[in-house]
Amino acid sequence: MNYLYQRHFLRLLDFSDIELENIIILSEKLKKIKKNNQEIQLLKKKNIALIFEKESTRTRCSFEIAAFDQGAHVTYLGPGSTHLGTKESIEDTAKVLSRLYDGIEYRGHNHEVIETLAKYSNVPVWNGLTEKFHPTQIIADLLTMKEVFPKKQFFEIKCAYVGDSHNNIANTLLEAASILGIDLRLISPKKYWPEKNILSLCQEKSKKNKKQIICTENIEEGIKNVDFIYTDVWVSMGEPEKTWKEKIKLLKNYQVNQNMIDMTNNPSVKVLHCLPALHDQKNIIVKSILKEYNLQDGIEITDNIFQKNQGIIFEQAENRLHTIKAILISSLIKTINL
Repeated sequence: MNYLYQRHFLRLLDFSDIELENIIILSEKLKKIKKNNQEIQLLKKKNIALIFEKESTRTRCSFEIAAFDQGAHVTYLGPGSTHLGTKESIEDTAKVLSRLYDGIEYRGHNHEVIETLAKYSNVPVWNGLTEKFHPTQIIADLLTMKEVFPKKQFFEIKCAYVGDSHNNIANTLLEAASILGIDLRLISPKKYWPEKNILSLCQEKSKKNKKQIICTENIEEGIKNVDFIYTDVWVSMGEPEKTWKEKIKLLKNYQVNQNMIDMTNNPSVKVLHCLPALHDQKNIIVKSILKEYNLQDGIEITDNIFQKNQGIIFEQAENRLHTIKAILISSLIKTINL
């Protein structure tokens, strides 16, 4: 029985460990089917609305291709192309779209917007990113972890997230770790630790699983013996440049480089990055930041470490497609036969 049928997908804490693992198992199966050119279209005659108030590469492409592969139709509603929250209330938009579509994806700023969409929608609503959570990304990361270490259970995995931990990736990793029992270490300056309410909630849940989630400024302490180092960009292109100076000054020592890799004392450690990555000088912004802040060979990650781990990082990006496809099917199909 599919217990995810007609469920919203707003944040990971809405799901149990078994439900998350079932999504990952389905993702594995769908990935194999696609690789073997044996796609079975379960979403024929389904219509999906994709609302993007923030620009996107991987999320938009993954939702569109997942839908197309499965025979569904999509309508892309980009920034400024709807009346959402301006001429029309979020409540009214949800009521209208859920009469026209079988599912609604939303990518935007305020998490309250997607909660309101879900509250007043009669069809599943999926979170493509808000300022608080990015669940479709972390499901893809979990699939990648499982592929890298297929013999390990999630509760046997140690993962360090390094850099700015006050963001949607860190928040969602916290939720995933608390549900699945991952040993998670958030390594960053105290100023960039997660909000206390999210951190405390996930730490308490993790304790019940007899696992630990820690925040630390001590890189050497946090990084020791981890299986994965995960990082993300420190500065968003939407942030004013005046905020960059303080962030980069505080985060400079948290760059994922060879010295940090050596500190893990684990020759098998792997690096994850949700992309885009500021690792080389093929980007005007990177060139200016490297020069101004005296950073070497990349910003949040050096080019050398990125290149060594690019196979896993780009697999992680591809896995967005397979996991999003699994989420769509799980939400829209009552009985899944593959």
